[in-house]
Amino acid sequence: MIFQRSLLREFTATGIATFFVLLAITITTQLIRFLGYAARGNISSDAVLTFLGFASLRYLPHLLSITLFISILMTLTRSYRDSEMVVWFTSGQGLNSWIRPVLLYAAPVTLVIAVLSMFLSPWAVAKAEDYRRQLDSQDDIAAISPGVFKESRNGERVYFVEKLAANLSTVANIFVHSDENGEIGTTVAKRGYQETAPNGDRFLVMLNGRRYIGPPGSAEYRIIEFDKYSVRVEANEVKDTLPTVKAQPTLTLIADKAPEARAELIWRAGLPISALILSLLAIPMSFVNPRAGRSLNLMLAALLYMVYTNLLSIFQAWVTQQKIGVFLGMWSVHLVMLTIVAMMFYLRLSARPLRRRIR
Repeated sequence: MIFQRSLLREFTATGIATFFVLLAITITTQLIRFLGYAARGNISSDAVLTFLGFASLRYLPHLLSITLFISILMTLTRSYRDSEMVVWFTSGQGLNSWIRPVLLYAAPVTLVIAVLSMFLSPWAVAKAEDYRRQLDSQDDIAAISPGVFKESRNGERVYFVEKLAANLSTVANIFVHSDENGEIGTTVAKRGYQETAPNGDRFLVMLNGRRYIGPPGSAEYRIIEFDKYSVRVEANEVKDTLPTVKAQPTLTLIADKAPEARAELIWRAGLPISALILSLLAIPMSFVNPRAGRSLNLMLAALLYMVYTNLLSIFQAWVTQQKIGVFLGMWSVHLVMLTIVAMMFYLRLSARPLRRRIR
């Protein structure tokens, strides 16, 4: 059917373009966020791309849901603006005729959103949490980034290295300030590297430097010049922590009767359901007067999307706090939105005969 093929082709083209734009925006904002963490020394620079990959996988179902809504809305809005809807209406295609091609386009995307929401996104969150725990378990030297002051976890030392050597195994221009056993010391060295003893102990070995020991502000301090000076690096214990609810697999949440698990299941199941409802909502919301601007219905669509997602978050929080039951938290928002969709379809269908009578 020409009508159906034409719509599906335009839906797909608009959806692909919209998705890549949204993905680029998401990657850019998350990259800026993680680069800020790396600049402050919260994470190492080597971990930025890893966290960026996990964050992108986590946000994929949200991006696809927005893409589905925007692509249908923009396609049908363009048809109204270019007066193509008049051609379809006069050829016998009513507003209800748009439901079938929209569902044919939305169904596979909704299935992908369900798979991502139920399985891939929790996996990405779990992997990100495991990776962060691994970084937290690293010793203080491994977490040092060139050009950044880094304080040890016990607060007794502050490290700074100016740059990484070309061979990537040594660092240049080292500064270490320590406050241990009531003795304050400052150590500077031209070069340094890490060394592991046969018993497994790790040391920061500094070459060609000086060590200043004594109380600050006093002339009573000692200066020690050295060719080689080793500082033992304390290893951090790996903390065994339970994964958060967002990181737990869906099958684990189904077996868990805790309110937090029920609320997380409601959120994961709500993403594909809301995507399908929003795709239907885009049909009546796409109406625009060709002689007027189209900004009003786009702003209204954005407002309804934000209200919908915020309501899902609010009801999820209420289920967690046991203010409402699981059934009410799962279906009430979706039923309200379905009612709004039905009302908007009714208003749009009843408005067309009225216009013909007025003429």
